[in-house]
Amino acid sequence: MGSIHDQAMQYIYQQVLQRLLEHLSQAQRASLQLLIQRLIVAAGGIERIAGFRLLTAHDGSQAASHALACLRAAQLSLAARSPGTFQLRIGVVRQPGMSTTALSNLEQGFSALFLHDDPRVELLMLDDQQLRPFDSRHPVSASQQQAERNEFLLFGHLLAGLPRAGFGSHGYLRLAELCWQALGWRGGIDAIISAQPLPERRRYLAWSRRALREEDVLSTRPIHSCAASLCAGMSELRQRYLEQLFGQTRTVPSALTGDYCAPAMRFITIDDLVHDPDVPHDERLNRFLGCRFDEQYFAGDRSGTANPLLLAHLSGLHAQFIEDSEYREGVDAYLRRARLQMQSQGLPRALQNRSLGRWQSGEQVQQRRAQANDVASQAYGLSEAQLVCKLFAPFVSRGLRLEVFLRRCHPGMLVALPYLHKALQQLPAPEPVVQWMVDISGLSLPLLQMLYQREPQACARPRSLLAQIQRRGADLRQLRLPATAWAWLKAGQPGTH
Repeated sequence: MGSIHDQAMQYIYQQVLQRLLEHLSQAQRASLQLLIQRLIVAAGGIERIAGFRLLTAHDGSQAASHALACLRAAQLSLAARSPGTFQLRIGVVRQPGMSTTALSNLEQGFSALFLHDDPRVELLMLDDQQLRPFDSRHPVSASQQQAERNEFLLFGHLLAGLPRAGFGSHGYLRLAELCWQALGWRGGIDAIISAQPLPERRRYLAWSRRALREEDVLSTRPIHSCAASLCAGMSELRQRYLEQLFGQTRTVPSALTGDYCAPAMRFITIDDLVHDPDVPHDERLNRFLGCRFDEQYFAGDRSGTANPLLLAHLSGLHAQFIEDSEYREGVDAYLRRARLQMQSQGLPRALQNRSLGRWQSGEQVQQRRAQANDVASQAYGLSEAQLVCKLFAPFVSRGLRLEVFLRRCHPGMLVALPYLHKALQQLPAPEPVVQWMVDISGLSLPLLQMLYQREPQACARPRSLLAQIQRRGADLRQLRLPATAWAWLKAGQPGTH
């Protein structure tokens, strides 16, 4: 029975490989042998390829899906002509706010590549700070959602800048934590596969090196030459980031330790072999992988970072409540930036129009607004009123904008303003007043009291890790934040110019 089962599985793998090769572009098929040769050399020869363990991260983007398809073609091609093939560990980046379409695309792609039942493949995800087998149907745990909600809200309150600030680079810290844990999972790995284009890799390494230096995180090896040092360092930055976010301080500085005598863990770059510049948005391969168009990710191909639909919504709320403008104007400003990003990425004009055309009429804008509120509710358990509260950041600086927030959004609570300050100062206050503040913010009273004692990072610690993260976008480029974004820090009034 065992041999019959093995023969049946080999037949299935051959069929998967044949169909996959039919759907790769001509350039990708031509590069497949070069990809195989690169992996064999990295393993130390064909005789060692069966014990070679590789790790790659998958953020749900089209680029990651195409890279994985090429890796799978290499894995199955090796298995078809040699005694063994490499082991592939896939860390799935499941960020808060990932749409059901993005999760479905992941599942469909994994099924098309027949990854679930292959003992040479491991699919992992991070949930509640613990690695577990990937399951798109597994709901985010209550504790995980609570942690993500607190992180999302505290970051917004402490930095109080533009809605788009801070959603990109802090996602890389999550990715690093996933990779760091995946490195030591069940026997470890030998190398990390990277399909990032060279300019992006250089930008990421420069950003990582600068952030580690600013935080005095030292490593036994340079991060550009050892994947384990990079992941360990960025995982440490993730812990520093959370400590700064929650106002915690260390009594003893930490430094990374490791076995310096152990071989450095390699990066294997494959971007030149898996991305076809002539067909960057290959619909034929997308059809094979079961990837459907995801309207929530119209602004780029990094599905593992911030949800663009939610970002557009926050831009609209910022315009309506902070700038005393119109919701539509804030959304339009975000969409103009999104179109420029699409053009820089070479998205076909038809796809640009399909994406942005969903925001044309007033009725469509209201539909997208309702959809974005659903995303915020499902990802973080937050209402629109709580999102508006985050944008105002009324509790920091000893409640500098608390009165302004009440006048603009909740005039009926102005009479309770003295009691709100008392509660935030850890003095006795009526329970209904305290409960209202907890409900409208989405944060617990101790966290609100912590915010009350703190200053915005842009003023208190402009070079802090939190402030540095806020100034970087999803592509790790410096964001151009207009001066008016910080006007309230000095004037105490929203919309002051």
